[in-house]
Amino acid sequence: MIEPGHSEIPIYRQCDLLGLSRSGYYYHPQGESPLNDRLMNLIDEQYTKMPFYGVEKMTEWLRRQGFTVNPKRVRRLVRLMGLEAVYPKKRLSVPSKEYRKYPYLLRDLAIERPDQVWCADITYIRMLHGFLYLVAIMDWYSRYVLAWELSNSLDNQFCLDAMDKALAISQPEIFNSDQGAQFTSSEFTVRLEAAGIKISMDGRGRVFDNIFIERLWRTVKYEEVYLHSYESVREARNGLARYLRIYNTERLHESLGYRTPHEVYFGEGKNNNGQAGLIHLKEPCFLS
Repeated sequence: MIEPGHSEIPIYRQCDLLGLSRSGYYYHPQGESPLNDRLMNLIDEQYTKMPFYGVEKMTEWLRRQGFTVNPKRVRRLVRLMGLEAVYPKKRLSVPSKEYRKYPYLLRDLAIERPDQVWCADITYIRMLHGFLYLVAIMDWYSRYVLAWELSNSLDNQFCLDAMDKALAISQPEIFNSDQGAQFTSSEFTVRLEAAGIKISMDGRGRVFDNIFIERLWRTVKYEEVYLHSYESVREARNGLARYLRIYNTERLHESLGYRTPHEVYFGEGKNNNGQAGLIHLKEPCFLS
């Protein structure tokens, strides 16, 4: 186990040796009540099915499940989980001066090869007691998950750690994300720009702008997270590591010509007919 007072091996090195992120090391169980934990788990499952549910609909749905809740409580939990309903909204807030908005570069773009476009996103991961956040960086063409990290808070560091791991493998031409504070922070965007990577950002509330990683979250939750009750960060990390390894190297994708993401990312990127694969993005698409 990690020894905070070790005179020869610093904390970050001990974390590396144990396969634990620094965010995971400093994890403490969240202070939410058992009822709020239950409500967040239900919200997560319903949001995964119906991402267009706003606070009012989610509140009414929870009431139908037998919970006495009001919109104020549901709104706080949804914000804590980092969720945003998918529907057109009025512009109710002005970004801070440090925020720099980047255009969405993928519309009408033919995605024809690995490392042409990467994407990143964060999702809520429930545990038996408390919860974590998972960030992943994926190659759009192959669906290969290049890197991921867990954290108990929505700070920047675990996203920066994941990006560093991904860039140690390769580098994309375009990096696409939503407009979350983690991805719009100067620490994040400066690293991308310094590497000569173009930055693309989704429109607010437009889940289809980052459709492939949204589909990854549904897959991870239905095939791994919802089937287990993680009791610790280590258990969650081990379970997700096992599943994402299977996802990358064993799980066949129909849209990839029944190949795995690993085969396509590190191979030639051809489908069953021997023709180069092609993703051409215009309006919302539903590729499996």
